[in-house]
Amino acid sequence: MRAHLGDLLVIDSPTTGATRRDGKIVGIHHDDGTPPYDVRWSDTDEVTLVFPGPDAHIRHVEQSGPAAAQESRPGTDEAEAVSLTVPPAGTANPGDIGRRVGVERRRKGLSREETAGRARMSPDYLAYLEERPADPTLATVIRLADALGTTVAALRGGGMDLPPGQGHALLHPQLRDLSPDECRELLSTHGVGRVAVSSSDGRPVVVPVNYEVVDDAIAFRTAPGSSPAAAAGREVAFEVDHVDEALSQGWSVLAVGPASVVTEPDAVRRLTERAHTRPWAGGEREMWVSIRPTHLTGRRITPAGR
Repeated sequence: MRAHLGDLLVIDSPTTGATRRDGKIVGIHHDDGTPPYDVRWSDTDEVTLVFPGPDAHIRHVEQSGPAAAQESRPGTDEAEAVSLTVPPAGTANPGDIGRRVGVERRRKGLSREETAGRARMSPDYLAYLEERPADPTLATVIRLADALGTTVAALRGGGMDLPPGQGHALLHPQLRDLSPDECRELLSTHGVGRVAVSSSDGRPVVVPVNYEVVDDAIAFRTAPGSSPAAAAGREVAFEVDHVDEALSQGWSVLAVGPASVVTEPDAVRRLTERAHTRPWAGGEREMWVSIRPTHLTGRRITPAGR
């Protein structure tokens, strides 16, 4: 059995052969179109993961005519069918997973069509997820996480108050060093990293900060007298990492170099204008600190052979 997005999965009655249930295939898990499928049933409008049995067959869109591209529900006309396929804008109470998918998609600058293509699902189903309460299958969430460059845990919101990395290690992990160019690419342009400094009493402190990368320098905003402000005038370490809970993979980058306060008005203005976000901690944090790395190292954990 092979199907394409938009095809109908039809379940026939084993005694009469009449159609007992049908639904639109909105998600395909294998590139060759073989089962299982995510199916949105026409009688309930719910999406479930389906492993078709011997009483099921595929009705391909090109074999069914124009009506096959529409949702089929008893007693609905064409306008009602279209409204089921594309939820109206601003639909209230989207599910938590759909909300996180929408936020991450917009953050990455991706359209629904681009994201759906990467995740091998229907754009209509992605709209359904983002705008209505839904409970997608784990396989669907994994594909969306991969398409958006994030993790299943991040999309599901599970373990928000737990430290990352509580999953099992890979059976055959491979730890490799990253080149300076790879480290720069992973640092990217902004995010959340950790700066390691010595506090006024001489004790080491590690503090998360929102950071930007401008002209090969790492810059963050803080307040005078705060722990991150103690970095100014010293050599400090700055670390960024990413952990993929679902796949037990991850990477880390460590930058070491002198830190200084940015005082030149034009430089301060340029940093402020280019900042992607205000500091998450809030409050008055208008002191910019810049770190110019003299050492840049990193490591990545992947399955052996990759």
